[in-house]
Amino acid sequence: MTVLPPSDADARRAVKPVICYPVETLPQPAMATLTRARQTMTKTDEVLVPARDAKTFRVPAGHFFRITSVEGSQVGDLNLWNANDLSERFYSGKTRALHGTHITTGEQMWSSFPHLRPMATITHDTLEWYGMDAFGGSVHDVIGTRCDPYTHHLLKGGQYHHCCHSNLTRALADHLGVSLKEAEPHVHDVLNVFMCTGFTRDTGQYFMKASPVRPGDYLEFFAQIDLLGALSACPGGDCSAEHSSDSAQCYPLLIEVFAPAEGALDGWDAPATSGYDQTHGT
Repeated sequence: MTVLPPSDADARRAVKPVICYPVETLPQPAMATLTRARQTMTKTDEVLVPARDAKTFRVPAGHFFRITSVEGSQVGDLNLWNANDLSERFYSGKTRALHGTHITTGEQMWSSFPHLRPMATITHDTLEWYGMDAFGGSVHDVIGTRCDPYTHHLLKGGQYHHCCHSNLTRALADHLGVSLKEAEPHVHDVLNVFMCTGFTRDTGQYFMKASPVRPGDYLEFFAQIDLLGALSACPGGDCSAEHSSDSAQCYPLLIEVFAPAEGALDGWDAPATSGYDQTHGT
């Protein structure tokens, strides 16, 4: 049955949009301080994430960490938790609502309720030049949830174990020394590092295209709180064709942790959790 448009259909479509969350009052990261501090930093740790696998890493509050493409064009799926309380974790939906579909230098990764505070601030992005392309695509998205074996089974059947969800689950279980069933509920929606994505103009479908990342490109963060991270080198490689695939060319990703010089962050304080009283009107 065809639904006919009303007589004022054009007028309804012409209503101007309103930004849901104006961010003028959002606390701003001290980028000048962070820029100076990153000039003094020295490497304290590194983790190489194998292709089609994941690894965990820790970053103390006040340190920097960097994710680098080291051999070929490769995207990664990033989870972050409060290292001292796994119930506080990256909240991709609220990050998207505040900053938009893709994030870059000066924008932050926000944590889940009831905490809602910045976990990490992006301090340098070698792909910042990419911007938004003619297809509506950009890099470092907070749209996609992560490739997972459940959706893979739904669409294709079979048992595929190297989806990012499974990679992150195995890595977290190994780190915590717990079962896969205990670890899996902690795995959450990701920051798709280096992934180039958007929504199609006609159908509004989530799309991906070949990542512009090249060896030497990196995304760098400042840890606002003590962090436990997990990064999966996606089985889609550069995501130019498909993800959850054994046929895509995949490469490792390098995680490096850096400490700023003593005194370089004078005046910086870790962010407090949300001031909402949690009474919810009672």
